[in-house]
Amino acid sequence: MDVFKFIEKEPSKKEVFELFYTEDIHDLFKVADILRKRIVGDIVTYVVNRNINFTNICVNNCRFCAFRVNENDKNAYFLDIDEIVKKAVEAKRFGCTEVCIQSGLHPKIDTYFQAEILKRIKEKVNIHIHAFSPMEIKFAAENSGLTIEEALKILKESGLDSIPGTAAEILVDDVREIICPNKIKTREWISIIKKAHKLGIPSTSTIMYGHIEDYKDIVEHLFIIKDIQEETKGFTEFVPLSFIYENSPIYREGLARDGATGIEDLKIYAISRILFREKLKNIQASWVKLGKKMVQIALRCGANDVGGTLMEENISKSAGVKFREYMSVEEIRNMIKRINLIPKQRTTLYEIIE
Repeated sequence: MDVFKFIEKEPSKKEVFELFYTEDIHDLFKVADILRKRIVGDIVTYVVNRNINFTNICVNNCRFCAFRVNENDKNAYFLDIDEIVKKAVEAKRFGCTEVCIQSGLHPKIDTYFQAEILKRIKEKVNIHIHAFSPMEIKFAAENSGLTIEEALKILKESGLDSIPGTAAEILVDDVREIICPNKIKTREWISIIKKAHKLGIPSTSTIMYGHIEDYKDIVEHLFIIKDIQEETKGFTEFVPLSFIYENSPIYREGLARDGATGIEDLKIYAISRILFREKLKNIQASWVKLGKKMVQIALRCGANDVGGTLMEENISKSAGVKFREYMSVEEIRNMIKRINLIPKQRTTLYEIIE
């Protein structure tokens, strides 16, 4: 396949599938780097943020997840709202522009509890609140007897600025039936994301790969993301999440492979850039999932963002990630500069701060 034709030509679904099998990987990465430079230039962005995972108690049983525990587990925790607010205030004092709030599906959480978190934080500090995945929103809405639209409106009015596009995993129900059988179905994830976008609540978009899916499933997922973005223009970024396998139940049961290879990681970044182009300009390489050196390579294979400082990252840590849960601004900037790219701090919505 002549990969260089995709510098000017958008690939079809069949061509995207074929790109995953191309042996011309150097050409693939080169084309993605050319498109990255054309679309976003040599600026690589990062956000100064803090993760707040306020409970690990969860009624769901996603088989890739090593974070959740039952309510009576000795390792169970549930931060009260005062503690969550304290962490947000600390984040602002540290220089964060964003707090990312996600949790397990605790049976006592409803939309009104989520709204109270938002209101209490906004009363204390002016900071962007990026919170509650589509699964969390649906679960809390059901506990409150609300529709998704009603719940989203309450959350927005209470201070929700954007939502993480997690809970997507792979947007193919045959795969979801094995890795997260009790999670929202593909159509529900799409519906909640579209409703949020249409209410003026932007979101990220994600994919989790390297477990039981195949390239056909990944391609299906990528085109769902592309189609939503063409309709709503509500995604701020695309974040590939490489499966952290070590402590996951599905790996320990022998049902999943031991994560993606380095080449597969880079193919995801390159092919995403070639497919999304100007429609979804920002592609994030997660240093938590990949480590610094692989992130530096990914930034030359289509990616243009490295995520945030995080301060806490309990979900990946529980899964067995081998990298740290915090990276300083100085270290992030140096990581970017060392490959001759230009670091710039951004907001959650990709406005350059400096």
